[in-house]
Amino acid sequence: MTDINTAAARGGDARANTIDGILRRSAAVNKERVALRFGGRELTYAALDDAVSRAAAALLDLGLTAGDRVAAYGTNSDAYVIGYLAAARAGLVHVPINYALTGEELSYLLAQSGARAALVDPALASQLDAVLSATAVEHVLPLREADGSLLELATAGEALDFESAASGEDLVQLLYTSGTTSKPKGAMMTHRALVHEYTSSIVALDLAADDNPLICMPLYHSAGMHVFMVPYLAVGATVTLLPAPDIPEILRIVEADRIGALFLAPTVWVPLAAHPDLDTRDLSSLRKAQYGASIMPVTVLNRLREKYPDLGFYNCFGQSEIGPLATVLRPEEHAERPSSAGRAVLFVQTRVVDADGNDVPDGEPGEVLYRSPQLCEGYWDNPEATAAAFEGGWFHSGDLVTRDAQGYLTVVDRIKDVINTGGILVASREVEDALYTHDAVGEVAVIGVPDEKWIEAITAVIVVRDGAQVTETELIAHVKERLAPFKVPKAIRFVESLPRNQSGKLLKRELRDS
Repeated sequence: MTDINTAAARGGDARANTIDGILRRSAAVNKERVALRFGGRELTYAALDDAVSRAAAALLDLGLTAGDRVAAYGTNSDAYVIGYLAAARAGLVHVPINYALTGEELSYLLAQSGARAALVDPALASQLDAVLSATAVEHVLPLREADGSLLELATAGEALDFESAASGEDLVQLLYTSGTTSKPKGAMMTHRALVHEYTSSIVALDLAADDNPLICMPLYHSAGMHVFMVPYLAVGATVTLLPAPDIPEILRIVEADRIGALFLAPTVWVPLAAHPDLDTRDLSSLRKAQYGASIMPVTVLNRLREKYPDLGFYNCFGQSEIGPLATVLRPEEHAERPSSAGRAVLFVQTRVVDADGNDVPDGEPGEVLYRSPQLCEGYWDNPEATAAAFEGGWFHSGDLVTRDAQGYLTVVDRIKDVINTGGILVASREVEDALYTHDAVGEVAVIGVPDEKWIEAITAVIVVRDGAQVTETELIAHVKERLAPFKVPKAIRFVESLPRNQSGKLLKRELRDS
C-alpha cells in the first residue's frame, strides 16, 4: 500500500493548488506542443517544464529560502516567463518591476519588497547597479544574453526531478500597484488567489488551445502575465511573445503567423486604429481582440468594430489587487453596451456603494467593492493601507462606477480623478469622450486644476493627431455642443505626449503637478 505521506516527504502536496501545479498538468498533457515562441526560439511544454525546474534549482542554489523575494527587472522574454514560473516552483516570491523605472523609483520597490535577489536584463544592469547599495539585494542574475544567465542555466543540463513545496496559501508575488496617485503598494498575491483568477480569465475570455495568441504588453504588469500568459499556458495554447507593443511589428506578425487573439491596452489600440499599415495587412485570422488596463474611447472602439465586424472584442476591467480581472464585457454584449466594463467574472462578487458604505440605486455612481478568492492578502509591510482597503469586509477599489439592473458596470472614473468644479462633481472620462469625437484629437486627458473661483477648473490636455490642426476655441466649442456648460473645459493645453506608465495607465498626477 502506498504511504499517503510520500508526496509530502518528497516536498510536495498531492492537494496543492498552486501555479506550479498548473504548469505540471499542462506539460503532462501537451508535452510536444510548442508552449512559447520568442525571438526565433521555441520551447515545447515539456522543455518549458524542464527549464523551470532547472531555473528553480538555480535560484535555490543562490542560498534563497522559501518566502524570499526575487525581483524581476526586464522586458518581455522567454527568460522572464521562466523566471516567474521558477520562483513559483521554488516557493519564492516574485517581484515584477516596471523596466522603465530607474533611480529612486527603482530603489524604492527593491527596498520596500526586501528582495534578496534580482533577475535583470543585461541592457538594464547598469541602472540596477546604480541603486543596489540602498537595497537588500545580495544576488544579481542576468535573465538572458549573458554567460551564466538564468536562461542558460534553465535550458542546459539534465532534467531534474524537482518537487515544489509551495502551498496554495503561500505568497507567490508582490504585485505593485501602478502608483498613479501615490507611492506603489505591494499587493500580496497567493498561489490560491492567482489560480482562481486564471480560471476566471479562461472562462470569461473564452481562452482556448487553438487561439494562437500574441502577447506584447509588458509581463511585469498583471494583465499580460495573469490574464493571458499563464491562463493560455494552462489551456495548452502556443503563445507568441514580443518584447514590446510595436504596432508595425504586431500587424506583421498577426498576418505572418495567423495570430488568432490579441490583447492590447487602449493606448496601443488607439494609434493602431489609425496606423497606415492597418489597410495593407491581412488580419483575417484574428478572432479575439481584448482590451483593458485603461479606458478605451468609445469612438475608437466603434471604429474598430465597424472595420472588423467578425472580430470579437472583450473589455477586461479590474486592478492589480484582484489579480487583476474583475469584470468582462463579452463580444455579444458590445452592441448594446459599448461603454460598459461588463459583469463580474466567475469568482468575483461586486457591490456599488456611496461614501457612507450604503448600496446605491441602479444607475447612480458609487465605488465598486469586491469579494473574491482572487483578492490579495493585503499590502506588503503596510497594515494601515490593508485595513483601509478591506474595511467592512469588502475590498474598496477606488473606482467610481454605475451598475444597471442586469449587473453591468460602467466605469465613471477613478474616485481621485473626479473633478469638483464649483461644487459640482464631473467625471473626467465624460469630458474626454466628448473630445475624442473631434477628428483632430489623438489623445486627451482631463484634469482638475486648483482654482480660486471654481475650486477645480476643468482642463483638457490634448495630443493632436499627426497632420491635424485645431485651436483651443474650436475644441471648447466642440464640447459645448455635446455637454452641459459646467462640464466644458475652462482651458486646453496642447502637448506632444501624455505621461503614462509602461502598462498604459495615464499618470494624471504628473499632469496636475506640471
